[in-house]
Amino acid sequence: MKNRTIEIMAPAGSWQSLQAAIQGGANSVYFGIEQLNMRARSSNNFTLKDLVEIAELCNKKNIKTYITLNTIIYDHDLILMKKIVDTAKQANITAIIASDQAVIGYAASVNMEVHISTQTNVTNLETIRFFSHFADVVILSRELSLLQVKEITKEIEKQQIKGPSGNLIKIEIFVHGALCMAVSGKCYMSLHTTNSSANRGACIQNCRKTYTVTDKEDGHQFDIDNEYIMSPKDLCTIGFLDQVLDSGSSILKIEGRGRSPEYVKTTTQCYREAADAYLEGTYNKEKVKGWMSRLTTVYNRGFWDGYYLGQKIGEWTGAHGSKATKKKIYLGKAKKYFTKIQVAEFDLEAQHLKEGDNILIAGKTTGIIETIVAEIRINDKQVKGVKKGDNFSIKLNHKVRPSDKLYKVINN
Repeated sequence: MKNRTIEIMAPAGSWQSLQAAIQGGANSVYFGIEQLNMRARSSNNFTLKDLVEIAELCNKKNIKTYITLNTIIYDHDLILMKKIVDTAKQANITAIIASDQAVIGYAASVNMEVHISTQTNVTNLETIRFFSHFADVVILSRELSLLQVKEITKEIEKQQIKGPSGNLIKIEIFVHGALCMAVSGKCYMSLHTTNSSANRGACIQNCRKTYTVTDKEDGHQFDIDNEYIMSPKDLCTIGFLDQVLDSGSSILKIEGRGRSPEYVKTTTQCYREAADAYLEGTYNKEKVKGWMSRLTTVYNRGFWDGYYLGQKIGEWTGAHGSKATKKKIYLGKAKKYFTKIQVAEFDLEAQHLKEGDNILIAGKTTGIIETIVAEIRINDKQVKGVKKGDNFSIKLNHKVRPSDKLYKVINN
């Protein structure tokens, strides 16, 4: 086994996703607090009151916690920003991910660990040297090649560039998830069209739409055929994760605070397994094929390698929304769990369910449970299936809680 530690960093846009990340084997989670983060619009952000509970839950499991305080900060945000940093420190949150110098400076001044966000667009060693006075981790620009990343990590080691902790600066890179048409996410389209700034966490995703081109001379209009010309496919590096890790990166970040808990669990599991296989010397094409098959079952816009292997221009998605091979359909909610006999009771509020169906159960404390229905009972009598309005029970080896949501998973 290679003598190094690889940190899998998972997104947590909700309590369910936080539990899913833990279940998937994450070493760290990142999440937004209040409105000062880059997913203020698209995910269910946590509040200051949640920080103690998050820290206690994760610290017990030796999982690091990072707050994404990475938007542009205005003067009227400074009081809230400082309150978030102070509360995070008191709650034993691990670090703050920041891009604005006001956040970086204040967090460092109160001895709160700082990670430099990809929003700062770090692309060279001298910028890392500058930020090493404030931060222990630097998240590189997504537009760098692995050759450039490797050169940076090699020089950090050679020149012994250390952060405030006294340890060598760690390099973090994105390995999976959505990419933006703009350099490291610094997009202004949303601001121009609706006065809703992506750099303030309020992107309306103009780039994910279809467009018509107008000839200004004669007025003819043409629909852009085949591709959403500003909407990149999702980054997926699992097929060359050995090269990613050979670059010297030690923290692998999965994008997706706006995506579902099952996406978080599946992607985290796959990258954890792939990183472990790399360390054990068992990473191979056959395993990659299996991981890719699993990754396609959850939300994705199609996959490409990003710019890591030297590609100069993006690859664009050819359809709106997800290309996931599976989707979930809401069925109902859990009512009770009988621990001794391992039976869960549900109310079916929509659709129908039968033996042999694939189901998914999601909840704040439960996280994600995926299984196949082996037996269904109504009033302790076995039945082949149930319909809307039925109260029923199934055998379940995992505890569920009242109001946990039940879904059927089908091929898309």
